Amino acid sequence: MSSIIQLLPDHVANQIAAGEVVQRPASVVKELLENAVDAKATEIKLIVKDAGKSLVQVIDNGMGMNITDARLCFERHATSKIRQAEDLFDLHTKGFRGEALASIAAIAHVEMKTKQEQDELGTHIVIEGSKFVSQEPSVLPNGTSFAVKNLFFNIPARRNFLKSDTIELRHIIDEFQRVALAHPSIFFTMIHNGSEAFNLPQSNHRQRIVNVFSAKTNEKLVPVQEETEILTIQGFVGKPEFAKKNRGEQFFFVNDRFIKSGYLHHAVIAAFDGLLRDNAQPSYFLYLNVPPNTIDINIHPTKTEIKFDDEHALYAILRSSIKHSLGQFNVAPVLDFDRNPNLDTPYQYQNKTADYPSVQVDSSFNPFSGDTGVKPYSSGTSYRKQEVAASTWESLYVGLKQDTEELGSFIFEKEELTASLFDDKEDEQVVKRTYQIQKKYIVSPIKSGMVIIDQNRAHQRILYEQFLTNMTVRQASSQQLLFPLQLHFSPDEMKLIAELQFSLENTGFVFETVDSDGIYISGIPVNTSESEVSIVLEQLMSDLQDGIPESSFSQNDTIAKSMAKSLAVRTGTYLTEREQENLLNNLFACKEPNVSPFLKPTFITMSVDDLDKKFSI
Repeated sequence: MSSIIQLLPDHVANQIAAGEVVQRPASVVKELLENAVDAKATEIKLIVKDAGKSLVQVIDNGMGMNITDARLCFERHATSKIRQAEDLFDLHTKGFRGEALASIAAIAHVEMKTKQEQDELGTHIVIEGSKFVSQEPSVLPNGTSFAVKNLFFNIPARRNFLKSDTIELRHIIDEFQRVALAHPSIFFTMIHNGSEAFNLPQSNHRQRIVNVFSAKTNEKLVPVQEETEILTIQGFVGKPEFAKKNRGEQFFFVNDRFIKSGYLHHAVIAAFDGLLRDNAQPSYFLYLNVPPNTIDINIHPTKTEIKFDDEHALYAILRSSIKHSLGQFNVAPVLDFDRNPNLDTPYQYQNKTADYPSVQVDSSFNPFSGDTGVKPYSSGTSYRKQEVAASTWESLYVGLKQDTEELGSFIFEKEELTASLFDDKEDEQVVKRTYQIQKKYIVSPIKSGMVIIDQNRAHQRILYEQFLTNMTVRQASSQQLLFPLQLHFSPDEMKLIAELQFSLENTGFVFETVDSDGIYISGIPVNTSESEVSIVLEQLMSDLQDGIPESSFSQNDTIAKSMAKSLAVRTGTYLTEREQENLLNNLFACKEPNVSPFLKPTFITMSVDDLDKKFSI
C-alpha cells in the first residue's frame, strides 16, 4: 500500500501559513509597518489603493538590505530578530516569526526595492505567487519600498470573503494608528486613493494622540505616570465626562507593542468606578514598560495578546495609578475632613493685621418715645431706624384677617388654588386603566385578563417605525435650536457622519456644516432634547463599527434602530397615567407591535385562566 502522508510543496505551505498571518489587507499593513520600524526608519509612508485590495505600499528610510538579505527575506523561517529559542523571551523588536514576507509573497504580486547607505546600487525584486520573476540592481534611495499588489489574486475564495472598502479601510486605519501611537518619534504619512489621510510629524506622546484624533482631544486627557520595579506606566486617560459608548479610543502598549487585554481593561474600568454613566467607556492611551523576560508575546498568531508573569500585581498598580491621577487633577471627588478651603488666607494678607470695625452707639435713642417720624442720619457710619410710637403699634395688625387689603390704588386679592391644566373635573369618578409596576412594566386590563408591557421595548418599536417612516417618505419635522450645537468627533467618525448626513437629515437633523473641525447642528428631531444629541450620535457610531450597510434600506433600518434604542424611555422612568395610555395606544397602532426592533417581545398577556391556575395550588 502506498504512503498517504506527503510533504507539501513550498508554495502550498506558504499559502496555508498565509491564512494565519494575512487575514485581510490590514494584516499586510501591520507586518510592513512593523518591519519599517524595526529597520530604524525615521520617516514611514503608507500608500493604499482600494482599501488595500489593489495596492499596499510602505516606503521607509531605514537601514535597508543587501543583495543576499533581499533574496533571503522571502524564505520561510528567515528572520534577523532571533538566533535561538531563548531569544523569544528577550524580544526588543516587532516581527520575529519569519513567515510574514513569505506568506505575503505567496498570495500577491510583490515588488521590493531596497538599498543600504554604504552601497552604490540597490536591489529590485519582483515576485508573483512565490515565484521570483526578476532580481536586478537599480539606482534607489536609501531604505526600503515594499509594494503588495492584487492581494489574494490566486485565492479567489479568500478575496470574496473580504468586506466592503469602508470596513477594510477602517481596519487599515486601526493598524496604522496603533503603530503611529506607539512611535511618536517617527514621521508617519498615510495616503489613500491619492488623498492624504494622515500627516503625523515627529512629536511626543500627547501631541501624537492629538494629531491622530482631533485637537479637542487635548482637553480630555489626564496624564498618568508611575514607576515601580516591575512596571513603568506613562500615558493618559480621558476625563469621565468625555466617555463614549464605543471603545474606539482605548489603547494598551506594552514595550511599544499594541496589545489587547481584558484583564487590564477591567483594571481601568475599576479605577473609574462611580465616575462613568451607564454603559460608557473611558478613553485611555497607556504605555507600559516591563522587563522582556517577564512576558510571552508568542501566544497568539497576530501577537496582540501577551501573557504576563504577575498579572495581579500589574492590575493593582495600574488601577491605583489611574485613581491617583484622577484625584490629583481634581477629576474625581476627594473627601478631606482636615481642610476647609473657605478658610484659606490669600498670600497678600499673610502679614497684615485685622481691621476692627468701629461701633457708634446713640444712648438717647428710644423706640418707644412716641415720636413716629424718622430722625435725620447721624454724622457717623450707622443709620437710625424709624421710630414708631408705642401707642400705634396695634395698627400694624389691622386688616390682616380680611380677604382683601387696599393700599393706595392697588388691591391685593387672596390667591386661590386652581386645578392643573390637564386635570378633568370628573377624574375622581374615572377608573384607572393602566398601572406602572417597578417603573418598568405597564399593566392594563383586557377582556380575557390583562396585558403586561415592557415600556422600554414598546417605546423602541414606536420610535423605530416613526423614524423609518420619516426616512422613507422624507417628511421629518425638526425643532430649530436658538444657538447651533457644536460637536467634535474623531476623523474616522466625522467621515462616517458625512456619509450618513443625508439619512440623518431625513430623521429631523439639520446640519449647518460638517467638516474636519466638527459639526454644527441647527435642528434636531422632534421629541429629542439638546442633551440627547451627542448620545444619539455616539450610539450610532458604536452600532456602525463594522461598517455602513451598502443598501439604502439596510442603512435606514440601522439608523432607525440605533436612534430608537438611544431615545426610548428607560427602565426606571416614572410615567404618568396619560403617558402610559399614550404608550399603550401608540404601540398597538404599530405594524408589528409584538416585538421590538431587535426581535424581543414587547408585551405578554395573562388570561383569567392563567391567574386561576396560580391560585389553585
